Amino acid sequence: MEEPRKAIQISDLDAASLLGAEVEADISPDLPRRQWLYAWLLDPNIPGNYQKSIDKWIAILIVVNLFTMVLEQVPAIFEPYKNWFHAFDVFSIAVFVIEYLTRFFLAPEDEEFKTKGSPRLAYVFSPFAIIDLLAILPFFLQAIVPVDLRALRFLRLLRILKIFRILLPAWSEFKDLNRERTFRQKIHALVFNSPYGGNLKDFFDVFIGVWVLISVIAVVLESVASVSYLINIEFVILDTIAVAVFTIEYMMRIYASVEEPAHHNPVFGRIKQITNPSTFIDLLAILPFFLEVFLHQVLDLRFLRVFRLARLLKLTRGSDATATLFKVIKREWPVMSAAAFIMILLIVLTASLGYLFEHAAQPDKFENIPTAIYWAVITLASVGYGDISPVTPIGRAMTVVMALLGIGIFAIPAGLLASAFSDQLHKERDTLKADILKMLKDGQLDDEEIALLRSEAKRLHLTVEEMNHILEVLNLELENARNSLLQLPPNVIAQNLQHSIEHYKYLLSQISQLGIYVDKAAFLEKAKTDDRLTASEIDIWNRINESR
Repeated sequence: MEEPRKAIQISDLDAASLLGAEVEADISPDLPRRQWLYAWLLDPNIPGNYQKSIDKWIAILIVVNLFTMVLEQVPAIFEPYKNWFHAFDVFSIAVFVIEYLTRFFLAPEDEEFKTKGSPRLAYVFSPFAIIDLLAILPFFLQAIVPVDLRALRFLRLLRILKIFRILLPAWSEFKDLNRERTFRQKIHALVFNSPYGGNLKDFFDVFIGVWVLISVIAVVLESVASVSYLINIEFVILDTIAVAVFTIEYMMRIYASVEEPAHHNPVFGRIKQITNPSTFIDLLAILPFFLEVFLHQVLDLRFLRVFRLARLLKLTRGSDATATLFKVIKREWPVMSAAAFIMILLIVLTASLGYLFEHAAQPDKFENIPTAIYWAVITLASVGYGDISPVTPIGRAMTVVMALLGIGIFAIPAGLLASAFSDQLHKERDTLKADILKMLKDGQLDDEEIALLRSEAKRLHLTVEEMNHILEVLNLELENARNSLLQLPPNVIAQNLQHSIEHYKYLLSQISQLGIYVDKAAFLEKAKTDDRLTASEIDIWNRINESR
């Protein structure tokens, strides 16, 4: 039997909690020093403390360490900057040592170790503590025991294991959310937006985003001959790993797409997913690599490498800006198409006149009308590179007119886009506010409604102040509606079923609020002693107050 959804009364809501905004940690300064430090730094159950920020920055430092270790293997990069590499390594070790000692000192406050006979000793032999120790041990071993530097660098790779301190809790949450679900449904939760993804879905998106940025930066640097000469092999390895990551993601997305409501058919659903624009971008991200690998003996496909920059478009999946832009273009297309038609007409006309007036004087520059079109575009756009310019008096006069016209003609589409984009965001915000008002009309929100509001508010960047204003307006509307109903006699209220329901809910809420402030045991004892309430009335009282 499906459990009833939990509902939150509108009177119990605040904008910060509704939007999932970070709140200031409520930690008493009167706590013992060790308990106070643990609450602020390491306790995962206190919202608003520094635990998440510490984990995030430690994870970033671990990833940067990994890349510095890779760059150290390139003598041409390492040797000139070895002092900088050493300074960064010392800084990293200092951070990891402080983290290790802090966790060691605060172990008696940790739920995992506080029940042990010796909490600190239990922490030292815990898996994460061993990983933390291995991350810093090679550095100190080098100072005490003669260690081969190559072996030392290899041992430093163990620092990457520290990332599991963040991943394992997310993995446990993911397993709990997807308990008794199929393997394909779990894959769907990982690559598609759903209520079952949890933090692991966010980490997966960040992982893909990081690899997109890394691969694009590698493509850009590969075009620099001096850099490519030094680390050409590293670029090849990096690109191979990136393609492997993107290929696995692509296959996961195709495999799990049938779990999407619009793609249930196992064949046509997957075909529909493959032809989806975002999935087509995923294909473009990996296609140049495979074409070059399998067809390089037949054709010279090195030019395809530039298309690896299409991977940058994968980042648009996590942003709604592109979708909003398409909506704006679709909505404003009649006006924009008219402006585009005028622009094309003006370009062709001025290019033809430019060819007519300047061809005799400059046959090498105004060779034909297509060449003159290039001149017309850069003149109307107010760019004016100067590589082609008129020399005849009538040609120069026409250029002045064109430059003045171009300021207005070329500004029309840009102004339309900017205005329509802003208008679209305002429309979507107003729609969200209307949806919130509809959801809150019954005076309460369930978990699904809260999740929907949070995702939409995040997408539209709705602030806590705006949400507070919405809640104030709604509370005022509900209060006015209740007051107007209270002033009506019951027989008038009964003539409107909607009013009757609202009035009934108000009376129940009044009983419920009374149960919050009164001593329930004393209330029932007094009612039974004085025989003021019947058995059925007492039963109604108990049912209403037990439901809270």
